[in-house]
Amino acid sequence: MGSRPTSEVEIPMNSEICGVCRRWWLALSKIGGGRREDNRRIPLLAAKMKIMVAVKRVIDYAVKIRVKPDKSGVETSNVKMSMNPFCEIALEEALRIKESGGASEVVAVSVGPAQCVDTLRTGLAMGADRAIHVDFPGTLYPLSIAKILKALVDAEKPGLVLLGKQFEQLKKAGDLIELYHGFAIPKYEVDLLFKNSAIDDDCNQTGQMIAGLLKWPQGTFASKVVLDKANNVVTVDREVDGGLETLCLDLPAVITTDLRLNQPRYATLPNIMKAKSKVIKKVSPKDLNVDIRSDLEVVQVTEPPKRKAGVILSSVDQLIDKLKNEARVI
Repeated sequence: MGSRPTSEVEIPMNSEICGVCRRWWLALSKIGGGRREDNRRIPLLAAKMKIMVAVKRVIDYAVKIRVKPDKSGVETSNVKMSMNPFCEIALEEALRIKESGGASEVVAVSVGPAQCVDTLRTGLAMGADRAIHVDFPGTLYPLSIAKILKALVDAEKPGLVLLGKQFEQLKKAGDLIELYHGFAIPKYEVDLLFKNSAIDDDCNQTGQMIAGLLKWPQGTFASKVVLDKANNVVTVDREVDGGLETLCLDLPAVITTDLRLNQPRYATLPNIMKAKSKVIKKVSPKDLNVDIRSDLEVVQVTEPPKRKAGVILSSVDQLIDKLKNEARVI
């Protein structure tokens, strides 16, 4: 990565095939982040890390979503559920770090009803060492989740918090929005945490909120994550409109993951069978001593308006006429 710049933020511009790559060297003492002079500034990567991954149970992405008759939310009864695809990406990255020798243990956690245990079993089958279920049947909003995570971090003093990009909007065209679900992390010693985005609602808030509450540096929407043990930093590549942006973050830091980070593995049948016998620890949000009440309320969930079918035009003149007289955009 070369020598560290002396300025607080240095942004050299390099031309690449993919576009402009901006490298940000963040010395985060002034913007609320990882370079500390106190006793918490220790060689975090000198020892192998523990990685925590939050996984979420969502409606399977191949299922057609239906709104409840009272418009209070999305119908989930008798609907196929699966692990959120972005959770799989975060878990895969954690497993790869462990397999490369950068971590000693991967812990999968999930918050929600009893059925979340099935999602955790999937995580165990993929390769997680153990799993924790935060038993909570209701809805948790992003700020509540961030407060829970902060309480955990303050108590456990983790070295690195890696969360996922909060894609929580249904990705199928014309699908619905079921607002504000999230994750809580129980009291366990953690060096590294991955939290993945969910495809059921698009809050895109929890990762940023936990970074703000902790006053730690953050790298959002990561398409590549590289740990540098020698310099006690983590390098994050993120795709932006202009090309690629590379962030070099002092530890501890918060990272959220993007779609292009990796391709998740499939759970093998032997591992699926082994996962059934593994113990899943259960805790409740009350154990974290955080007030999870929220002032937010979902008033109504509705289907998006149906769009008109497209029309094939035979000439540029017809296109111009449509844009001018019907769409009225020119």
